[in-house]
Amino acid sequence: MEKQTYKLWENGTPYFEPSYGQPETTVTFYPASVTKPASVTKPTGCVIVFPGGGYSIRAEHEGKDICEMLNANGFHAFVLNYRLAPYKHPAELTDALRSIRFVRHNADKFGIKKDKIAILGFSAGGHLAITAAEHFDYGLEKDAKDEIDRESSRPDGAVFCYAVSTMVGEYSHEGSRINITGEREEGELAHLLSGEENVRADMPPVFIWHTFEDTCVPVENALMLAGALRKKRVPVEMHIFPTGEHGLGLAPSVPHTAQWSELLCRWLHFYGF
Repeated sequence: MEKQTYKLWENGTPYFEPSYGQPETTVTFYPASVTKPASVTKPTGCVIVFPGGGYSIRAEHEGKDICEMLNANGFHAFVLNYRLAPYKHPAELTDALRSIRFVRHNADKFGIKKDKIAILGFSAGGHLAITAAEHFDYGLEKDAKDEIDRESSRPDGAVFCYAVSTMVGEYSHEGSRINITGEREEGELAHLLSGEENVRADMPPVFIWHTFEDTCVPVENALMLAGALRKKRVPVEMHIFPTGEHGLGLAPSVPHTAQWSELLCRWLHFYGF
């Protein structure tokens, strides 16, 4: 298998607006680099990566580099090329949920365990991952446009990396909120998209990491979300590192914080990915 990009919808992308100058939504597949003879190759878990960028760009170092790290540890990976401003909710969430359905529907083709599909997001991409982990369904029926829509969009694991969680209050990230909701004031939609306010008991296990020094997206985003997950008894592993500003990616310049990727791979193995 080789790296390849796939359209998520073949018969028209929902909410697509050509005047925005963005292509229809795709995922880019990064197959695991651990090769085995075909006779002993077994399906493996995978991670769909949502890069950050405030819903205005997609940070490349939070996409390709992360997939290659996961590949080196034996996991298949995808980057979701989700839509950006001026698109607004629910276009981005529709992209995220469709990516999970798409991978699950094609799991045999990709050599992936159908019940071991995790999502991982950084910053605003982390917010998108939180939203997807909270607003999933178990498969569309009445509104299904194709067989892919009938697949569950529930992820089997969710990873939030210095993620924007809240859209309201003193710890929110105004730029992300404006880009995703169009609201300069904190309205009803901002509350609907605030992670700490929408946790549900049937969410998958969660892995969170953040840094104490993050001044762009304060660590309280992680702490409030973890507290809400605890109340619903959703299993959480959380690491708060003392050093490192926002947007670190693999954190190669902050060795102590850089251990997050090793801790993540251990967590993925623990849950059978």
